[in-house]
Amino acid sequence: MSENQRIRRALISCSDKLGLVDFAAGLVACGVQIYSTGGTRKHLADHGIETIDVAEYTGFPEMMDGRVKTLHPKIFGGILGRRNNVDDLNSMQDESIQGIELVVVNLYPFEATVARPGVSREEAIEQIDIGGPSLIRAAAKNHQWVTVATRPEQYSAILSDIEDQGCTLPSLRRRLASEAFEMTCNYDQAISDYFRSEAGSGEFPANLTVRLERKSQLRYGENPHQKAAVYRIPRDSAASVVSARHIHGKELSFNNILDLDSALAIARSFSQPAAVVIKHNNPCGTATCAKLSLATRKALDGDPVSAFGSVLGFNRTVDSEAAEVLVEPGRFIEAIIAPDFEAGAVGILTTRPKWRDSVRLMQVGHISQASSEMSIRFLAGGALVQEADNLPAFHSQWRTVTDVTVSDALWDDIHFAWEMVRHVKSNAIVLGRDTGLVGVGAGQMSRVDSVEIAIRKAGDRAAGSVLASDAFFPFPDSIEAAAEAGIVAIIQPGGSRRDDEVIAACNQHRIPMVFTGARHFKH
Repeated sequence: MSENQRIRRALISCSDKLGLVDFAAGLVACGVQIYSTGGTRKHLADHGIETIDVAEYTGFPEMMDGRVKTLHPKIFGGILGRRNNVDDLNSMQDESIQGIELVVVNLYPFEATVARPGVSREEAIEQIDIGGPSLIRAAAKNHQWVTVATRPEQYSAILSDIEDQGCTLPSLRRRLASEAFEMTCNYDQAISDYFRSEAGSGEFPANLTVRLERKSQLRYGENPHQKAAVYRIPRDSAASVVSARHIHGKELSFNNILDLDSALAIARSFSQPAAVVIKHNNPCGTATCAKLSLATRKALDGDPVSAFGSVLGFNRTVDSEAAEVLVEPGRFIEAIIAPDFEAGAVGILTTRPKWRDSVRLMQVGHISQASSEMSIRFLAGGALVQEADNLPAFHSQWRTVTDVTVSDALWDDIHFAWEMVRHVKSNAIVLGRDTGLVGVGAGQMSRVDSVEIAIRKAGDRAAGSVLASDAFFPFPDSIEAAAEAGIVAIIQPGGSRRDDEVIAACNQHRIPMVFTGARHFKH
């Protein structure tokens, strides 16, 4: 029997009824009989579409508040029967089983239900669909003869094929089957995630499934010869570059997205108005200030050479005053991410020469919420999974370990520098002055190299600055370099076997040093 078998009967049972009436009406116009249940049958009847009651067809009533409706051999036999198998066809004839060539099913809204504040366990359990996934899997398994629809977006292609030739093409059925199995897989994973989070064991699961939906394909990846796409986490409500609204400019590149993600991560870590400048996924300028425009200027002045062609992140709405700073002569910015942009700022950024055709503007909304509680890094053959390094600093654990204490005037810079160093690739050294980033040493194999690079980047601004290190100093040589540059305080985790030597070097140069007891490696 040909795979292109005419569609004569459809089973429709949907929680999401978007577009369902028009689709069903189109099926009826093509001579398709519709079998349906419960709320779906009533919905179609209310719109003048006649259906056959599944209970009437099976001779078995719905029961248990609708928990048992379609779980019957006359339904599953009609879906699973192989149209080229004599035994299957004889069984269907012997048991008066009608063939069902189209299954239109979507599932109870489990994820939407458990996302509601205060939802009870009983409510969540009642939204675990049993019959729906079974119908979808049966139809997808038998896609050689049966078409399965699981989303309203699929209806038009299915109806177009039926209108043209009375059946769907094998290529469409194969694609729909693949999408159906993806849906049931994601649905089961959402349920598993809910029960695991409810158990609250705090342990990493024995099996980890990462659920992602493709948002868009990119022009290319890190390099032009690499294909790339961006994916989003379903129903993730936290502000992110993936969920941001693209309000101006060209398509984002792979590297733009990486840099904007880093810019947003730093911006959200400050309570005061903050501006962040990212270049090659490291901060080359960051500042906080009472006014966003002042923070913007300080951030861009942190490393003006590196800031050219950078991306920026803000934790406040970009106003016209900050926009005027951005478009000053000699500046070029690839992309900007912020909670919002004032209309005047958008006008400035999108109409000034050299800006209107280049800068991308991303509106991300409220950004106080951290975007992830888990960090996953894929490796060849596996992955590393850890808790995200987004906990606030525990200031109560900090202690000054030198004879000379920290003056009150330096504490703002010490807090700023320590917050910044967690966002820099290790070995990480940052220099902060007046709550602005003035020097960065990142990604070096030797910590003393990072210190020297940060000091060189800061130039004259190193004098009077605070130095933060993401991990302990193994030797006092970095302290000698810091003292020579005029650095006035140091904050680091501590924990080296040579801590005493490092502390002694600070005491010798009258540099106060704070141990945090925590480190922030970022490999």
